[in-house]
Amino acid sequence: MSRWKSVLVGVDGSPGSRKALAWAAAEAADHGAELVVLSVWEPALLPPVGSGSVPVGSLPVPGEQAAADLVQVIHEELGASPPVVAQPQVKQGNPAEVLIEQSASADLLVVGTRGYGGFAGLVLGSVSQHVAAYARCPVTVVR
Repeated sequence: MSRWKSVLVGVDGSPGSRKALAWAAAEAADHGAELVVLSVWEPALLPPVGSGSVPVGSLPVPGEQAAADLVQVIHEELGASPPVVAQPQVKQGNPAEVLIEQSASADLLVVGTRGYGGFAGLVLGSVSQHVAAYARCPVTVVR
């Protein structure tokens, strides 16, 4: 096998992204590459201030929660002795745009066919379609 520097995998916790994580870990191990596990969160719109529907101080910090969730998914999918060390990263923004931007420094980008969101009947999700079309490295869409 050829030697790569890094395999980037997009993970949102969905079943499709979990399959992509497992596949990417095996591929990174086969190629002697680092495994970068990227989760991207988008800021949610909050109700207007003073609406009374969201108590002050009750919301978790989204980036911190996303990081904790990502580490949990990595542990659940790769176990205690993974084939390669996973490097979790959490970024804020549009998932497709961030994955495309981060693909510039990867040898391979891996995503699942369907994440959370969109229409369940579609074969490919909008994120996987965008990264397949615009990524700056080869892309594998795991089904």
